Amino acid sequence: MTPGVAQAIADNARVVIVVMLVASVVVGAGVTMLDRSTSLDQFQTDAAEADALEYADANFSSGTANATRAQVIVQDDDVLDQETLLAMLEYEQSLRHNETVNETLADETPTASVAQGLATASIRENQIEAVRERQRELNETRAVLHETLESLVANPNASVRPAFERVDANTSVNLTEDDYTLFAETIEERRASQANGTLDGANGTEPNGSTNTADTSPNRNQSILAEEYAALEDDRTAIANLDPDLDEQIDELRSLNDSQIDALTADVLAKNASQSSNALAFMPDYYEPGSADVNATLLVVTQESPGGSFAPGDAPEKIEDAQAALGDLTPDDGSMSVLVYGDGIVSTEIIDSMTDSILLVGPLAAAFVLFVLVVVYRDLLDILLGLGGIGLVLVWTFGAMGWFDIAFSQPFIVVLVLLIGLSIDYGLHVVMRYREERAEGDTSPSGAMAVGLGSVGIALVYVTTTTVIGFLSNLTSPLSIFRELGVVSAIGIVAALLVFGVLVPALKVEFDELLESHGFDRVKPAVGTGRGPINRLLDTGATLATTAPYVVIVVAVLISAGGAYGATEIDASFEQSDFLAEDPADWLKDLPEPIAPGTYTAETAIDILNEEFVRKDTTATILVRGDVTNPATLDRIDDARMNASGLSVTETYAGGAAAISDPITVMDNVAADNVSFNATIAAADTDDDGVPDRNVTAVFDELYRVAPDAAGDVINRDGGEYEAVRMVVTVDGNAEGETVTDQMDWVADDVEGGGVSAIATGGVIVNQITADQLAETAILSLIVALLSVLAVLTIAYRVTEESATLGVITIVPVAMTLAWVLGTMALLEIPFNIVTGMITGLTIGLGVDYSLHVSERFNQELEDAETIAAALHETMTGTGGALLSSAATTAAGFAVLLVAILPFLQSFGLITSLTIVYAFLAAVFVLPSLLVVWARFTGDGESDRLRQPWLEEK
Repeated sequence: MTPGVAQAIADNARVVIVVMLVASVVVGAGVTMLDRSTSLDQFQTDAAEADALEYADANFSSGTANATRAQVIVQDDDVLDQETLLAMLEYEQSLRHNETVNETLADETPTASVAQGLATASIRENQIEAVRERQRELNETRAVLHETLESLVANPNASVRPAFERVDANTSVNLTEDDYTLFAETIEERRASQANGTLDGANGTEPNGSTNTADTSPNRNQSILAEEYAALEDDRTAIANLDPDLDEQIDELRSLNDSQIDALTADVLAKNASQSSNALAFMPDYYEPGSADVNATLLVVTQESPGGSFAPGDAPEKIEDAQAALGDLTPDDGSMSVLVYGDGIVSTEIIDSMTDSILLVGPLAAAFVLFVLVVVYRDLLDILLGLGGIGLVLVWTFGAMGWFDIAFSQPFIVVLVLLIGLSIDYGLHVVMRYREERAEGDTSPSGAMAVGLGSVGIALVYVTTTTVIGFLSNLTSPLSIFRELGVVSAIGIVAALLVFGVLVPALKVEFDELLESHGFDRVKPAVGTGRGPINRLLDTGATLATTAPYVVIVVAVLISAGGAYGATEIDASFEQSDFLAEDPADWLKDLPEPIAPGTYTAETAIDILNEEFVRKDTTATILVRGDVTNPATLDRIDDARMNASGLSVTETYAGGAAAISDPITVMDNVAADNVSFNATIAAADTDDDGVPDRNVTAVFDELYRVAPDAAGDVINRDGGEYEAVRMVVTVDGNAEGETVTDQMDWVADDVEGGGVSAIATGGVIVNQITADQLAETAILSLIVALLSVLAVLTIAYRVTEESATLGVITIVPVAMTLAWVLGTMALLEIPFNIVTGMITGLTIGLGVDYSLHVSERFNQELEDAETIAAALHETMTGTGGALLSSAATTAAGFAVLLVAILPFLQSFGLITSLTIVYAFLAAVFVLPSLLVVWARFTGDGESDRLRQPWLEEK
């Protein structure tokens, strides 16, 4: 901003105010179009693994199309006692009776739990025992009928009807008239044969040697009971497909005593029991199979998404409401407690955490900023102009987001705090420079503003340019969210320049002239221009620079080297838990409404799921495409599964079985319950290794016929052609993403070849790619921003001051600040995440702000000062005061994020506050020494007193 522009603003204040207010209305209109987003898809990028995951989600079904699952952690002193088991079933029943929940429940298996498994097993065992008793009765009746028949045949004069009725009277089997007819006909045939001498009574054979027809009597008797035996077989089939309703299950468990419950539990949850595998999936991994005492279990609720599939964190409102109700429906009698985790809970808590964070951080930040402004300005008008300007900058920024269709999400909370800090910074520099000019003589408000704004305006333009470059360096990021953050931050910074470099100065001129015309004194002192402790503190850097500049530089370089080394140890992190709020401390919940945050449980639920259970949502997928019906492909999948079972990241159920699903495991499970499919597998498996080695297409066809849902989970069929299969490996929720990616790549390599391609994908793997790109973003933005800012400053100073080296000197403290910040992140083990990934660009942008003001003011003071020491003194006591006020205010504003309920905001608040402190220290204590050395080498301000500073003391 040239002096001419500053003069025009001061002389035409009213026109400037009108134009800026009209522009504010136009830009601010975009706020009404601003949307918000909770979807985690905005953090994903283009990668083969991401495409593979999208393909798998679109082409494989998990039992119910468009289904989502909520994992309900049930806790009690003993979840396997009768009271808690009944409470679980009654809880599941309450879900069906609740309208909000019921309308989202899947038609098939809406809920599943160990309580259902135990109750169903007990009912099944009772029915099996009944079938066994019925079998025994049928066999006994058949034997009696056979004995009676033989007796009647041997005694031709005996009456058939009374004998049959005696059998009927002594059996529980319901013998019918048809049974009697067949029985009587059989006797008549036998008697007729004997009468005709067809039998050889001596040896019981026919003359031709055929078997005695008396031996066919049992078969005839079985035919007599054919309907009963058919009904018995139907009962066996019904037992195999047993699915009792919840009322039946509740009645069954109520009918058992404690010892029966313990025995049932020991039987059903025994490691080697045939029914154990499914039941053990609900038990924590520390559970000892067969024991009857454990304090937690899982209950899974399957819901249908009304709008189809959705991205993580972007659940439909009905799913959000239903999963919220899951927690509200917990029994009031204390029989059990629940923690709910699911996509609906995640979406709800992401939205609520954004609202609560703004309501909590916003007022606290505003209160502290107001406090600092009161202390620094000590003038009501300047305080109101500062606060109004901040509000207008935010309106411009969020209005631009609305116009450009950029949705507001969690990371943009950082932009809000950032712009508040930078706005105060800009305002302080303008107001303090204006006050300096007014205090130096009888200068009118417009004249003082023209000189002050003309002086500091150049630095503000430089600061804006370099800070914008710092944030626009995020355009190099492969992640769209970082590109949007960079653009929005740049827009906000330009808005801050326009508001505090154009509108606020014009308003101040108008108001000061108006107030002075009514007799009010509007001449106020600038911070740091007196002789108090602040003045002495700010002058320390100048004193050190004129006495021991090289010592200061060497110490700063050594510290920077240590920080640079630590920077190599910083990790990157991206996972769903990064977006979930920790449950706030009680003192925060005790704050008055609406500031007090709500209760958050998803993070706690994730921790318990990771530590104690096999999570249903942390999976890796090996996607196999190509000739998937080739028997060799199935052989490689079988070998890959065996290898995957032994990997450290693969989860195992309490019984020890690996949590892996693929076409072979699905076929085994279906064959165990389906006789016809078992025969199909046996016919296709010529070498008895459990894997079909011929007619694979026919096997897949039969699998789709008898178990379409199970088949669709691991096999993709399109138009009758089999295009892909997949292996789903449940992985340890606490495993490092890099380790999961490496090990699953090994599994994919085992499958690859022979006409098929295989790629490892899944949420964990795609998240690790995102984490890697976060680190890439930090490095790229560092390089681009640093080089860009260096180029801009060297060119600008070469053109304006004929000294490109001053631009280099100005950027050196920024580079040091960056090294200090990264070193601190390494020391505190703060990773690059969705917001700290911006820290390199932010550090360069903020760091240049402080350094530029010092360099520009020093360059101006050097023209009139007799010595470099005098120039430094004027620089530090003039600009240094505004820098101190700005640093204190901005750092404190970011420090407020430490009370935020989102962990990534807490870490960002800490590291950004330290960034500002480091940038201030580098500008006030390191840059002066660099400027002294620069001045000596360039010859500016050189004198005997500079070379011998002690002469000034004489």
